Amino acid sequence: MTSPSTPRRKAPDAATASALKLFVVLARAQRAIGERMEASLGAHGLTHTEFAILEALYHKGPLLLGEVQRKILVSSGGITFLVDKLADRGLVERRLCESDRRARYAVLTRKGEALMSDIFPAHAEAIREAMSGLSRAEQKQATTLLKQLGLAAATAATAAAADGSRRTAAG
Repeated sequence: MTSPSTPRRKAPDAATASALKLFVVLARAQRAIGERMEASLGAHGLTHTEFAILEALYHKGPLLLGEVQRKILVSSGGITFLVDKLADRGLVERRLCESDRRARYAVLTRKGEALMSDIFPAHAEAIREAMSGLSRAEQKQATTLLKQLGLAAATAATAAAADGSRRTAAG
């Protein structure tokens, strides 16, 4: 609640106000859905990122560590740490890449495969339920719009980074 002494500031223009509102709504929706997923996965002793690795391997089969890293958007050090944790639990193992001795594959073990076979259906159902606030048509529309938003934001970030590099080199 706003106290009488708290100033109310408005966005400088309608476009900025709209963008700020969308950002807050997206963040709150992601948080609400994320908390629901974390609770579901936490019951199995997994973090969201650990589950993402297991899920990628479950659906795609063996993947090079770099491929796993790109799919779940973590750093190379982060993927090494996470795969080590999953390997220590007997859920994942590393295998050599025959064509590149420097590369390693991450592969689900039988234990990892059994765990995913057990928990993935309930996880998928939890996601379906979390998204049930939108009809299937609305979910498709939201997917299209959010993909468009993400691509535009990534393009803008790349352009801004390139512009910053040019300024640094010139300065």
